[in-house]
Amino acid sequence: MAHRALVIALLPAIGLRVLAVLGFPPAILFYGDSFAFLREELTPGTTRPSGYSLLLALLRPAHSLTLVTILQHLLVLGLAVCLYALLRRRGLPGWGATLLVTPLLYDEFMLLLEHMIMADAVFIVLVAGAVALITWRVTPTTAAVGGLLLGLAGITRTVGLPLLILTAAYLLIRRYGWRPLVALLVAGALPLGAYAVWMKAEKGTYALTQADGNFLWSRTMSFADCGVIKPPERLAVLCPTMPVEERPYPPHWLWEDFSPLPKVPGTANRNKLAGEFARAAILAQPGEYLGAVVTDLGQLFRWERTSVDEKTPYKLPSSERPISSSVRGVAEAYEDGPAATRVVEPFAGWLRAYQRFGYVPFPLLTLVLVGVLVAAPLRRRWDALLPGLAALALVASPPFLAAFDVRYVIPAIPLICLAVGLTFGPPTSFLAGRRGATVPVEGRTHAMGSYDGGRADG
Repeated sequence: MAHRALVIALLPAIGLRVLAVLGFPPAILFYGDSFAFLREELTPGTTRPSGYSLLLALLRPAHSLTLVTILQHLLVLGLAVCLYALLRRRGLPGWGATLLVTPLLYDEFMLLLEHMIMADAVFIVLVAGAVALITWRVTPTTAAVGGLLLGLAGITRTVGLPLLILTAAYLLIRRYGWRPLVALLVAGALPLGAYAVWMKAEKGTYALTQADGNFLWSRTMSFADCGVIKPPERLAVLCPTMPVEERPYPPHWLWEDFSPLPKVPGTANRNKLAGEFARAAILAQPGEYLGAVVTDLGQLFRWERTSVDEKTPYKLPSSERPISSSVRGVAEAYEDGPAATRVVEPFAGWLRAYQRFGYVPFPLLTLVLVGVLVAAPLRRRWDALLPGLAALALVASPPFLAAFDVRYVIPAIPLICLAVGLTFGPPTSFLAGRRGATVPVEGRTHAMGSYDGGRADG
C-alpha cells in the first residue's frame, strides 16, 4: 500500500483524540474566552473578532459541545492528510512525508487546542490550509480560495491579517501574474470587509476589534516610565504606579483590578487613548520596548512547555472545573444541559501522562525554523519561504503587539513542517520529470514536462 506509513501514523493519533473525547467530555472551557464565543447573541467582539462565534452559531442547533470538539479534531487530522499529500506531490517518499506531519498529529498542545472551545484549532486549519493550497499550485482559483481562507482566518484571530499581505507579496515577487494576485486580495477582502461593515453597524466604527490599542498598551506595561514618556494629561491616567520590577506579565493589565485601563470611559475611547499611550511609550523608550520583546522571545528556548508544579490553563485538568455562576448559563444554554468539563478516568489520566512528553520542544522547533529560512534561499527553494515566513510572523509578532504565550506558537507547527519538506525534498530537476508538477515562469504557471535553464516546456 502506497500510503502505509501515513495510515500507521494516523491510527494512534486518532486514538489520542478518542481519549480526549472520552476523558474530558463535553469539552475543555478556557477562562472567559470560551463563554464569550458561546454567547447566543451574535455581535462583533470587542476584544477578539467573532469569526469563531459564527461557526459555533452554525453548530448551535445540535446543542453539543462534543460535536464542536470532534469537528475540530477531524479538521486537524484532515489538515495533516492534506500536507502529507502536498509533500508526496513534491517528491517525498511516504515515510518522509509522514514523518513531517507527525508533530501535527501528536503534539499534546495541538490535542489540547482541538478539544478546547477556542478559535485556535480552526485558525490553524484556515492558515495552513491556505498556504498549502497556494504552495500546491498557483492559479486564479487556488489564489481566490487561499485568499478567502486567509480572510476568514483574519476574522478568527487578528494575527492572521498580516499573512494575507505576506502571501500577496509572495505572489508579486514570484511573478505569478496579476490574476492570482487580484483573486487573492479580492477574495481575502470579502470576509474582512463584511465583518468591518458589521462592526460599523453594531459599534459605529470600521474595525475588526476595539482592543488593538489596549493590547499594545499592556505590552508597554513591562517597561513604561511616565517620567520619561511625559504623556499629556489626557493620557496620564494610563500611567502605571507599580514599580517596574513588581509588575505582572502584560496580559494581567487588561483584566485585573489594579489596571488603570478601566478608568478611561467608553470602549472606543479607551482603545484609542491606550493606543496613543503605547505609541508614545515605544517612541520614548525604544530600547526598553525591544528588550521586553527579546525577553519574551527568549521563552522559545525553554525546553519544557509547562513544568510539573506550574499553574497554567494549558494543562489537562485532573478534576472537574466548576463554571462561574456568571457564565454558567451561557455554556449550559449551548449544551442544553450541564457543560462543565468532566474528568473520566482512566482515559483522562492516560492523556495527562502523555502530555508530559508528547511534544516537540520549542528550542528544536525554533532551530528548525531558522534553518529553513537560511537553507531555502541557499537551495533556491523559494516556495518554502511562504510557509517559513508565515510561521515566523505567527511566532514573532505577538511579543511585539501584546505578549508571548505558548498557545500562540502552535499555529506555526504545520507551517514549519511544510517548509522543511519543501526545503529539503527532491530537487527541481527530479520533479521536472514528474507529470503534473508545476513551476512559475515569468508570471505564469506551466505544467512541466522537461525543465532546462529556468524554462518550462509543457
